[in-house]
Amino acid sequence: MQLSREHAAELRDAVGDALTRREEFFRTACEHREDGSYVVERRGADSTGNSTVFDSFSEVRRLFERLPESFDASAMSTAGVTGSRRHMLVRHFAEHPTFPCSLSSRNPLEAEKDV
Repeated sequence: MQLSREHAAELRDAVGDALTRREEFFRTACEHREDGSYVVERRGADSTGNSTVFDSFSEVRRLFERLPESFDASAMSTAGVTGSRRHMLVRHFAEHPTFPCSLSSRNPLEAEKDV
């Protein structure tokens, strides 16, 4: 099968769009990047200090699976996440529909997995 240069460019753009997706929630946002990486960030933030980049969405899923039934920001330290990004991840897990959990306390920030 041969594609014209124009059709090949259209196909490349369509594949890139399919592989890249951004979702926004109440306090957090995420991006599935074309290279397979997954970025969690504070919604509306514009500095890298407000984001955490994972190699893949699978890595984030494995982190969630390793967490205890009740967890707080300190539990994120095992994944090498530091500072306020730990709290951001707790909120992201509670907001993202893939992760069955909800916030159980706002101060201190804690979440519980749905059982």
